[in-house]
Amino acid sequence: MSKKLKGRTALVTGSSRGIGRAIAQRLAAEGATVVVTARSHTPSPSIRGGDATALPGTIGETVALIEKAGGRAIGLAADLEDAGQRDNLVDRVLDETGRIDILVNNAGFADYSVVEAMSSETFDRTLEHYLRTPFVLTRAAIPHMVGQGEGWIVNIGSVTGLAPARPYRDYNKTSGDVVYASAKAALHRFTQGVAAEVLDANVAVNCVCPSSAIRTPGAAQLIPDDFPTEPVEYLAETVLAMCHLPAAERTGLVAFSLHYPWSQQLPVHTLDGREVLPPLEPPAAANPNILPAGL
Repeated sequence: MSKKLKGRTALVTGSSRGIGRAIAQRLAAEGATVVVTARSHTPSPSIRGGDATALPGTIGETVALIEKAGGRAIGLAADLEDAGQRDNLVDRVLDETGRIDILVNNAGFADYSVVEAMSSETFDRTLEHYLRTPFVLTRAAIPHMVGQGEGWIVNIGSVTGLAPARPYRDYNKTSGDVVYASAKAALHRFTQGVAAEVLDANVAVNCVCPSSAIRTPGAAQLIPDDFPTEPVEYLAETVLAMCHLPAAERTGLVAFSLHYPWSQQLPVHTLDGREVLPPLEPPAAANPNILPAGL
């Protein structure tokens, strides 16, 4: 392992399970001290349509996986829908580690519904997670990164943030992902705009999206059984690729996790960094609006 991130501290939100956990493991394998955060130290419920379902995964489990692989992690509980906890999270990271080099805005909320049936509460919560929270954490992290002379911010986007290909598929007509997708599209544009603002301070801001979908515990019930999915390792490796080069070399990208490694001939490793996985060609059914080297 190259230990690209030795001496760095990374905050990964929503890292008790799924995509966030995989990113935390991959960054830790490259030497970063990873601050693992989620709503609470106990399994958190997924709330959709007013129903709460407990999902597997805890902060402690992610920390234990990282430590078992020889990495270093710190667990912090923070409910990012609580303004006070959200506003104080970066300060808590600084209290624990003394610095913040990498911020990965991954935590999310998805409750799909066609627009005519969607509640205002679901609309508000979706925007709270995918726009306000990245804004607040990015705003808090930038001064510290600027003071250190470097930093990396990665937002986790979505292929749904791209316009659906025509002719529309049945999925586009019935899935109810429009508000979620619109928030992700805004996050893509937020990424590119902030990248311009902080380029001269050597702070890189990029966005990484699945090329198709990743069947995590939280997303599984939203993904049709016949929908092509991808291994999480390719997204974790793409995130890592956005977390170590100077901003002048790589910033302002919206990159897709099968397309980017394939187009850049980027080796993809297991989450512990010890083995190289086979290259995966992007699926033929992928959204044609994806640019292989990133938008």
